[in-house]
Amino acid sequence: MPTVKVYNMAGQVTGEVELSESVFGIEPNEQAVHASVKQHLANMRQGTQSALTRAEVSGGGKKPYRQKGTGRARQGSIRAPQYTHGGIVFAPKPRDYSYTINKKLTRLAIKSALSQKVLDGALVVVDSIEMPEIKTKTFVKFLEDVNCGNKALVVTPEVNKNVVKSASNIPGVQTTIASILSAYDIVNANTFIVDKAALKKIEEVYA
Repeated sequence: MPTVKVYNMAGQVTGEVELSESVFGIEPNEQAVHASVKQHLANMRQGTQSALTRAEVSGGGKKPYRQKGTGRARQGSIRAPQYTHGGIVFAPKPRDYSYTINKKLTRLAIKSALSQKVLDGALVVVDSIEMPEIKTKTFVKFLEDVNCGNKALVVTPEVNKNVVKSASNIPGVQTTIASILSAYDIVNANTFIVDKAALKKIEEVYA
């Protein structure tokens, strides 16, 4: 059963905590993580790209010149794709790129990403992540004290407005809650910083 140190917000070690073997100690499944990350990125796509086909561009109602006798290739419209200002061949149109993967694969991906963070020594457990006021400078000091890298995911048990707003202006730092983890957010962060109470919630949900 993996064991990690517990820190306070000043970066001092206050104890140790045993992690659930079934959540933080599995053999990481790269295929599951890849599938989950790919789905997450696809679901983020807006799909609003659009261009005009030859049927939609303006002009070109008249045949530009007669069919035969000119020595030139036959043309039916000056709005054909080969002309300047002509329509686009197979023009992209708005579409929905989102799709779903099954819940079992999603859970496996999250557990694999968490287990990899433990293997990499990139999991930091904090006894309590609390901010008495909204203060970015204080939050930056906290990240430095726990030896956080330049990209971190901070997980709290519930939405904490002061924590969210204090971290919102720090490049590379994201906040989330234990109940809505995603494999993409975990993989994208260099350091996974989790409140001890949130850690218990994660183990309850994914064990």
